Amino acid sequence: MFIGRKLLIATKHKKENVIGPILEKELGVKCFVNTSFDTDTLGTFTGEVERKADPLTTARQKCLLAMAQANCDLAIASEGSFGPHPTIFFVPADEEFLLFIDKKNDLEIIVREISTATNFKGAEIKSEQELKDFANAAKFPSHGLILRTNKADFSAIKKGITDWETLLGTYRQIVETNGFAYAETDMRAMYNPSRLKVIADATQKLAKKINSHCTQCNTPGFGITEAKSGLPCAFCNFPTRSILSFIYTCQKCSFTKEEKYPLGKIEENPMYCDVCNP
Repeated sequence: MFIGRKLLIATKHKKENVIGPILEKELGVKCFVNTSFDTDTLGTFTGEVERKADPLTTARQKCLLAMAQANCDLAIASEGSFGPHPTIFFVPADEEFLLFIDKKNDLEIIVREISTATNFKGAEIKSEQELKDFANAAKFPSHGLILRTNKADFSAIKKGITDWETLLGTYRQIVETNGFAYAETDMRAMYNPSRLKVIADATQKLAKKINSHCTQCNTPGFGITEAKSGLPCAFCNFPTRSILSFIYTCQKCSFTKEEKYPLGKIEENPMYCDVCNP
């Protein structure tokens, strides 16, 4: 279905460096980027352009706008969000949505990847020592930094800083008139190898999902749509909250398949049972 077709990667931040090789190998597509398409019009991490839609909707907008501009029928886009982990609230996380659209076959395939392997942070900086400590903790200079007068000010902002001379020089200029600076990690993919790794992991997951076909109609993207709890307790046999099965659903013919014991366990430790360990 995809071998030899041109796949547009909707990005201006060098995501094609990790997405392209994986999908060319796994799907047989020929990836390209439309350099005239500006994804920043849909939102920026630093806030000059507010992202008005949720991440998945924004990724879909990227795909559709880029496809219209390039006159192609196959595209992929990613959209990332950074903040507290959805379940481990005190740990920062990188949440990436990856969306694959095939207009020719009326397909939309989505994956989501969440990782705590991120350097995401920001802070007011009042001394050069504080700046050096912040930079070292943020994996600078392999990971880029951003400096500005304060978190809400977009008038004086320096992005993509990757060397100490520029970092210290920019900080001194801001401090002369402002007294302090606001430092933050540059979360754009080309300045953040940690984020690129998460996008690469999401791409591998996407390729696996695309290559999973419905056993009834052979449509790609036969993926997990529901996780059922109820794995029995090893002591009392009461259903626990742990996963008993995954439900796979075809987006074309709606065929469903249940895979029991997908995590390789047929019973759960009593410590996770609400009866044995209330």
